[in-house]
Amino acid sequence: MLQDICTFVGAVVLNFCRVTGQMMLLFLDTLSKVREVSIKEMLRQMALLGADSLPIVLLTMLCTGMVFSVQTAKEFVALGASGTVGGIVAIAMGRELVPVLTGVVVAGRIGAAIAAELGTMKVTEQIDALRVMATSPVQYLVVPRFLAIAMMMPVLVVFGNFIGNAGGYFVAHYYADIGSMTYLNSIRQLCVTFDVVGGMIKGVVFGAIISIVGCFKGLNAKQGAEGVGLATTASVVLSIILIFIFDYFLTVLLYVDK
Repeated sequence: MLQDICTFVGAVVLNFCRVTGQMMLLFLDTLSKVREVSIKEMLRQMALLGADSLPIVLLTMLCTGMVFSVQTAKEFVALGASGTVGGIVAIAMGRELVPVLTGVVVAGRIGAAIAAELGTMKVTEQIDALRVMATSPVQYLVVPRFLAIAMMMPVLVVFGNFIGNAGGYFVAHYYADIGSMTYLNSIRQLCVTFDVVGGMIKGVVFGAIISIVGCFKGLNAKQGAEGVGLATTASVVLSIILIFIFDYFLTVLLYVDK
């Protein structure tokens, strides 16, 4: 019994180390080939992976800002702190809610798409065909997607901040009767530029995670439709887990003692 448990734990640890090492090697290989990226392909991926994600990101952030404002506005007014509602909503959206939820939304939409696309290419031997033609799959497939998501995530974060704060303002003004100038002044008094810039930095990191994990799972998909499905599911789950883990360390690095 004890031997079986040790064997299982050892296998899990070894598999974790193997997968982590392989993803790090893919990440380093991607960075080494960044200068060789096809600009045309990168721009196409930016449109497909970034611009097309904007509507769902805006809808998510609008609802998030409105809900957060609903949860805080009335209580703050009752405590006589209505002059801080706008700032609290803006700080929470800029530092945490917008980058994290944008990362989760993009992981669900784009991470799954990347893993499914590259997984299908893997099982239909298109990846092998690229190697036969002396074309690096990392340079041709991974690098454009990596740069596209890493560059578009901060843009999505900026738009998400704007629409999220607009939703928070709408609810605070029409639901809690907080004046427009009171709401806007609290943002100016409590928020600093780095509240948004830090969220954009998180967006870059989350975008890199989503692209590397999606590409890794796709390039290592097992044969058959089931293998592609498992790779897609694993890509989304692992990306979201890593986003939350990295969010903690980035928050400590960027905001604690600042």
